[in-house]
Amino acid sequence: MKVIDHFLTRLSTSMKRYLVVGVSVYIFELSVIVVALRLGLGNVAAVAISFWLGLIISFILQKFITFKDRRTHHRIVIKQLVAVSLLVLFNFGFTILVTKLLSYAIPAVVCRTIALGVTTIWNYYLYKSRIFSNDETTPPFSGTIM
Repeated sequence: MKVIDHFLTRLSTSMKRYLVVGVSVYIFELSVIVVALRLGLGNVAAVAISFWLGLIISFILQKFITFKDRRTHHRIVIKQLVAVSLLVLFNFGFTILVTKLLSYAIPAVVCRTIALGVTTIWNYYLYKSRIFSNDETTPPFSGTIM
């Protein structure tokens, strides 16, 4: 427990919120995968459905809770939606590719977990520095990522 406590004390508040929201959405997504598989859907379809449902919940929670971005002016929200849409398309393709490549050897839940772990890292950076940044000098997705 000391290792976990030490790790948590080193994280920023926004990173802690990001992880709590992320874990909550992750549990929701895994539940969707399990239900979809029990309903007879294949691995790729189950992961795809969980991805999109999780995305909707995640966007709302990350914007308002994690990064405390209360800006709701339509121009800002539209730019954020465009930026998130581009990121999501990339993440979705990456997730489906990981599932397609690995589902012959490991369960769909593990495929999604691997893809989620990788995308979590670059999503946090982009959300914090570009998409939900309250820094007026950094518009939501200015065209350059780094």
